[in-house]
Amino acid sequence: MIVETFPVGLLACNATIVGDEDTREAIVVDGGDGVDDVLARLKQLGLRARYLIHTHAHFDHIADVGRLRASTRSSALLHHADLPIYHDQPRLVKLFGLPPIPEPVALDGDLSDGDRLTVGAVTCEVLHTPGHTPGSVCFALGNGETAILLTGDTLFAGSIGRWDLGGTSMEDIVQSIERKLMDYPDATHVVPGHGAFTTIGTERASNPYLRGR
Repeated sequence: MIVETFPVGLLACNATIVGDEDTREAIVVDGGDGVDDVLARLKQLGLRARYLIHTHAHFDHIADVGRLRASTRSSALLHHADLPIYHDQPRLVKLFGLPPIPEPVALDGDLSDGDRLTVGAVTCEVLHTPGHTPGSVCFALGNGETAILLTGDTLFAGSIGRWDLGGTSMEDIVQSIERKLMDYPDATHVVPGHGAFTTIGTERASNPYLRGR
């Protein structure tokens, strides 16, 4: 399995490419605000994107997914509960005085809890973790102590995502982390949507929102 994470876009979102070494097929996670960077990395790695998947619908994770999909001829997927947020992003970006983003395009399907996306021998499991947004999801690669969790803006190193952006609460996001992430072994690697990587064990022991859980 090939896994490469790199920051893209105005807010340095952590985009991740997950690829199979034999088939050379790939899944791109949260690459929508870094199309040129994603395309360059795919070419460098010799991979062809099959799926474009997103942890949630905020612009820094999905803004230009239409161009990325057109360039890779892949399928773009998002949890259905975040579709209203996705379609409202151009207005919100303008409201906050940020540079304009492309108009949303129709996506190719939904992500649902328990879905498994496969490229070659690589499997990516969808974990619905509402809290940052109603449709926030995390992605699990592998299992046991070798698992990698791509947590978007749900779980960060030493913190959790915002819950004050509409329709959710702190209780929602903490409960999602407890139910879906805390059962993973301490050695499980965590790749958040922004910032430094961490592990489940580190967050279990020291994250102020999760300590003692």
